[in-house]
Amino acid sequence: MSFKTKFFKISNPITKNFSFGRFSNLLPFGDQILVYHLVSDADLKHAKHLFPYRSVKQFECDLNFLSKHFDFINWETFLKQKTEKVTTKKPTILLTFDDGYAEFYDIIYPILKRKGIYTINFINPKFIDNKELMWRNKASLLVSEITGNETLQSKISQFPNFGNDLKINLDSILKINYKSRDQLDLIADHLEIDFDIYLKNKPVYLTTEQLLKLKNDGFGISSHGWDHPLYNQLSLEDQLANTQQSLDYMRENEFLNDSFAFPFTDHLVENRFFDSIFKRNTDLKFTFGAAGLKLDSYTKNLQRIPIEIGNYSAEEILKNEILYYQFLKKFNKNRIIRS
Repeated sequence: MSFKTKFFKISNPITKNFSFGRFSNLLPFGDQILVYHLVSDADLKHAKHLFPYRSVKQFECDLNFLSKHFDFINWETFLKQKTEKVTTKKPTILLTFDDGYAEFYDIIYPILKRKGIYTINFINPKFIDNKELMWRNKASLLVSEITGNETLQSKISQFPNFGNDLKINLDSILKINYKSRDQLDLIADHLEIDFDIYLKNKPVYLTTEQLLKLKNDGFGISSHGWDHPLYNQLSLEDQLANTQQSLDYMRENEFLNDSFAFPFTDHLVENRFFDSIFKRNTDLKFTFGAAGLKLDSYTKNLQRIPIEIGNYSAEEILKNEILYYQFLKKFNKNRIIRS
């Protein structure tokens, strides 16, 4: 358990007793950037073991709370505020979604359209049109299929790279990293689980047609890396290549090429990556991490606030993020320092 997780666990029972108005004056920035992945009432095998996604009711509750305390802005307004140093009477929120899940079009888009909220979607081009299941989704699907299935439990216990204890097997599958992602295909073959059939029966990602519809309706489509690697496990050369491939896709399809959001995290990504990618792409304005309320020593890299954390509501997360930022500030730890 990270220090931040422990802090939230301790602080949340306290912050719940106070209105958000008691915390809003402590917001360090006038514009907040929030990140979700998907919203669904369904039991999604490919996502349920990765993050606690919101139900429709929870998402609507989040939006109702946020609309009381913030003004929602789109990407163009966000850029104007940042580049022209525009100040606003009311704090603003840029809502972002990662990974390009199909639920954005089927569930989230109608809700946002009804409320007049326009977001930016950071996608992995390799998986658009459901050409392939992303490696983390493969891991979640495998664990979902194995859990409660005695036949598959018996078969996985015989897999040579894993021990005989089921719990270790399931944990190990979820811990397979980007560089070892081919192991997921080997496990699937061993268990006779077909990822392609799953994608055919249950489309997981947005399609090109849907992306164009979203773009024409005012929603931003931008880069999240080519195939969702963890950047601190890549060499600088591979970091740049993966990012560039995704930015090229954005240009070719006339989506946004002025932004990029790191898959997972930007932890340990060095200044030389940022210097290189901004030099190569003169249209690129900002990159995004997901470390919550934090400053960054690389000023063009901005941190977003993850909302899918445990069972916390958006209000609880923002209260605790504000308190955590103020706590770190006392020890000069509220800024990410890059080498």
